[in-house]
Amino acid sequence: MGKRYVRVFAGLLLPVLIYSCASIGNPNGGPYDEKPPRLSGSNPLPDQLNYKGKKVVLLFDELVQLEKPSENVIITPPQLQMPVIQAVGSRVTVELRDTLKENTTYTIDFTNSIVDNNEKNVLENFSFAFSTGDVIDSLEVSGLLLDAGNLEPMAGITVGLHANPDDTAFVKEPFARTSRTNERGRFTIRNIPTGTYRLYALNDVNRDYRFDQPGEDIAFADSLITPAFELAMRQDTVWADSVTVDSVKAVSYTRFTPDDIRLFLFKEKFARQYMLRPERTEPHLFTVRYNAPLDTVPLPVSVGFEPADSSWYFIQTAEENTTVHFWLTDSTVWQRDTLSVSFTYPRSDSLNVLRPQTDTLQLTMRHRPNENRSSRKRGKDEKEPVDFLEMNVNASASMHIYDTLFIAFSEPVTGLAKDLFRLDIKADTLWEPVAFDFYPDTINSLRYIISRPWKYGEHYRLEADSASVFGIYGKWNDAYSGTFGIRKEDEYGHLYLELSGLPDTLAFVELLDASDQPVRKARVEDGGVLFMNLPPGKYYARLIADGNGNGIWDTGNYAAKQQPEKVFYYPKMIEVMTNWELTESWDILSVPVESQKPLEITKNKPKEVTKKNRDYKNEGRRSGNSGSSRSGGLRF
Repeated sequence: MGKRYVRVFAGLLLPVLIYSCASIGNPNGGPYDEKPPRLSGSNPLPDQLNYKGKKVVLLFDELVQLEKPSENVIITPPQLQMPVIQAVGSRVTVELRDTLKENTTYTIDFTNSIVDNNEKNVLENFSFAFSTGDVIDSLEVSGLLLDAGNLEPMAGITVGLHANPDDTAFVKEPFARTSRTNERGRFTIRNIPTGTYRLYALNDVNRDYRFDQPGEDIAFADSLITPAFELAMRQDTVWADSVTVDSVKAVSYTRFTPDDIRLFLFKEKFARQYMLRPERTEPHLFTVRYNAPLDTVPLPVSVGFEPADSSWYFIQTAEENTTVHFWLTDSTVWQRDTLSVSFTYPRSDSLNVLRPQTDTLQLTMRHRPNENRSSRKRGKDEKEPVDFLEMNVNASASMHIYDTLFIAFSEPVTGLAKDLFRLDIKADTLWEPVAFDFYPDTINSLRYIISRPWKYGEHYRLEADSASVFGIYGKWNDAYSGTFGIRKEDEYGHLYLELSGLPDTLAFVELLDASDQPVRKARVEDGGVLFMNLPPGKYYARLIADGNGNGIWDTGNYAAKQQPEKVFYYPKMIEVMTNWELTESWDILSVPVESQKPLEITKNKPKEVTKKNRDYKNEGRRSGNSGSSRSGGLRF
């Protein structure tokens, strides 16, 4: 009987034990884990001296993961051979492959890459250090990296120190200590020994920690950096709950300086000069393209044929002198299926030195158009349609007072003169002829400009007779008549920016749209800048300290120790309304440079930190241990 009762009791107890073992989660409605992982052990110990091993093992109090370790884990001194970094369970290992330097502090900066396994709580700004010598270096420098041209925070850029003050160290030697900017462009270089350094930023394309490629983005501090520290006080707020302040107390801490460094990233003006693939799209037209603008357009030289005269082509430049169209005017030339021409032009050699290069081009017309083509059969008395010379006028019903009126042709024209066009102004109900200027566009040689001091509310008519303009291939224009009007004064607003804190140099201001793109530009005069006739809308403003007065923003040059031209943003949006004159005062130094650019046009916006949605009702019903693993010891 006793044995039978024991069996019955065991049979009843067993399901209870099984259920108890399976249900090890928190009670229903309990709190979520919102604490980040905590370091519970390591080999070597934190800040250990005289460590000669290449492997670092870190143990945490719960299961952890590494987020993009190759990008987010920064080891300094920088490693030329990629270390092995991995997380397994609650353990993180880092195995170095480079030979360790003697008497050197090594820092493994995990930034925000360590998270717990389930809730992804981040162990923020975690770093680990050890020394191969008798001392742990502990100084730090920190700051911010911005794009020099638009003040965008630059993320993922290497920032490094050189103990060698020679300027050539940046191009010949790897950094001594490094860090990398976070998503807001901020950086901290840790465990620096006492001394004086040069500070650089480098978009290190080939991961050799030196500026050895002209296409790499860089920044450099003008003066030497001397890391130091001081004891300081700061105010810490103690919260009773999420909305109530319990108390504010002063707390002492060690402040490492300098901690307010500002670097401005730029790319030097650099482009290897070479010719791109030429093409011949029409029998009488071939195009030569270059990867960068040329000061002088290279001219073709005939190979294997003799043109009737020296003017056997017409030149049309486009795209800032990177594209050149050659319209062939000699029929004996353009009727050739294959055209051989040579060009001598400046080309960059392996040392990026421009040297004369001569190339012979074989320009083949593979698909010659059928000159007798007909889309359909025509009746006996039906005339063949005229293939007119295309003549496009950009006049619209409502033009801005600052718009440029131009006429563009589809091919070069001959004998073009001002008197082939008539411009009339509407006076009451009558049209009266008015004077105007007529001249070729300097950017596009197939375009001609009609210029006149337009006035608000005027109405015009532009006309040209049929067959008054002839192209070089025998086409003529169709008759043209078009009207356009100039907008009224009360459709515009006017903006004056009253400036202070200006640098001792020439400057200009760009008005920007919501995409941070310039829509208007004006030079600063007498401490201010005026923008007339603005369409109503929202604008932003950027000031460029134009040191050389060329009217454009110029990048920097490291070899010449030339920083890029300084840029300042007006920190607010400006709304311009119709029939309104607006004056804004702008002290360009009143707001720190990193806070000047309005958030609405900042592309690299701060990430919003939102509290995770909690299902407290079902929280305790999750199966398993939630990945939490508390460890009582560390084994290696």
